[in-house]
Amino acid sequence: MKKLADIGLIGLAVMGENLVLNMESKGFTVAVYNRTVSKVDDFIQGRGAGKKFIGAHSIEELVASLERPRKVMMLVKAGKPVDDFIELLLPHLEAGDIIIDGGNSHFPDTIRRTAYVESKGLLYIGTGVSGGEEGALLGPSMMPGGSPAAWPHVKEIFQAVAAKVEDGSPCCDWVGEGGAGHFVKMVHNGIEYGDMQIINEAYHLMKDLLGMDAFEQHEIFKEWNTGELDSYLIEITRDILAYKDEDGGPIVEKILDTAGQKGTGKWTGVAALDLGIPLTLIGESVFSRCLSAQKELRVEASKVLRGPKPAFTGDKKQFIDDLKMALYGAKIISYAQGYNLMMEAAKEYGWNLNYGGIALMWRGGCIIRSVFLGDIKKAFETNPALPNLLLDPFFKEKVEAAQAGWRRVCATALTNGIPVPALTSALCYFDGFRSERLPANLLQAQRDYFGAHMYERVDKPRGEFFHTNWTGRGGETASSTYVV
Repeated sequence: MKKLADIGLIGLAVMGENLVLNMESKGFTVAVYNRTVSKVDDFIQGRGAGKKFIGAHSIEELVASLERPRKVMMLVKAGKPVDDFIELLLPHLEAGDIIIDGGNSHFPDTIRRTAYVESKGLLYIGTGVSGGEEGALLGPSMMPGGSPAAWPHVKEIFQAVAAKVEDGSPCCDWVGEGGAGHFVKMVHNGIEYGDMQIINEAYHLMKDLLGMDAFEQHEIFKEWNTGELDSYLIEITRDILAYKDEDGGPIVEKILDTAGQKGTGKWTGVAALDLGIPLTLIGESVFSRCLSAQKELRVEASKVLRGPKPAFTGDKKQFIDDLKMALYGAKIISYAQGYNLMMEAAKEYGWNLNYGGIALMWRGGCIIRSVFLGDIKKAFETNPALPNLLLDPFFKEKVEAAQAGWRRVCATALTNGIPVPALTSALCYFDGFRSERLPANLLQAQRDYFGAHMYERVDKPRGEFFHTNWTGRGGETASSTYVV
């Protein structure tokens, strides 16, 4: 075993433990440390036995065991623990050493930490790691950002452990400066929320409208996973629906219908609101989880509030085909909105994002990996300045082809009282996006009426603002212009 380690890791929880096993399997020597030191010995004597690991019982030992420039990766809980470990590391590191945060940190924290660590003469990376336990062990998607000078020193390790696509390309490349890596991971998680919600809505419709049991649904998802819906989330949904409890029935029906969240979906929605981007599908997905968490209140409401009783009278096979189209169309919208958000963030924060490269990073290893990510990469290769995925010929054709079935699904769901907030909000976004004129002219008149916020006119150049004295009592004093 090498005298010194290639990289050090702090945090031997699920992700940390599996990621270092992945690193070691690729030929790297890894030094490991955990705040609860007994975990280090347990790992070295357990899953790490006989492998190229160096167990450290203190920060000092960890740093001393590393080759220069020293690379220390943290996989600890986001928030204060990250800042605490940075402070513990700084006295033992020297100029050019690299601190890496591999957790789900909020991107503004990563922007702040990058500047702070760089001010001490060191380098900083905030990297998203996606793929869960299995991805960490076998090959995750990794989205590093922060100090560009750090990337050459970690590139070999990161790309070695990352998932690979068919041609051998690693699902890891440099994302951009400051908090860019964690921002892209945040958007990835937001899209993940959206994908999961539209799948759940399809499940709800098949169960409560079509009367299909989980095993019947398993067959549908199995078929869907062989075509254009081929993706990790469709694949695991297929498997979940087939999984039997001890009594032989589907275990999914025994699970309480209250969903949790760690915050990344919410952060994506907040970032969209801050930047003025219509991230409607992902927003509805977060709110759906919030509604699911109000279980007791929903039980009470179910005894009081009445709506239509689901009753399907149409062609079941046709409806399932329509549902497939609805999922596909909404999925395209989810990615279009997510990319729109990343583009706006890049302008706001001065990041140089490689949009095609990001799609490649998501093609393998991560939770949202799907067959059409290759088409997203092609779209940006063809037109690097593409302002919205829906304007790419491939995605234009696909979403237009999906819309007839998608509309039928949404109409049927609403008529039968089955909530499909993500599928409908995605469709409404599509209809809004393709509308040359929206009713915001009335909205601007309302704002000017009660707040003198002014408006632009269609018969005047953009940038000229006007105010109307609507009541005859308001005078000519205007408040302020609106932000577009």
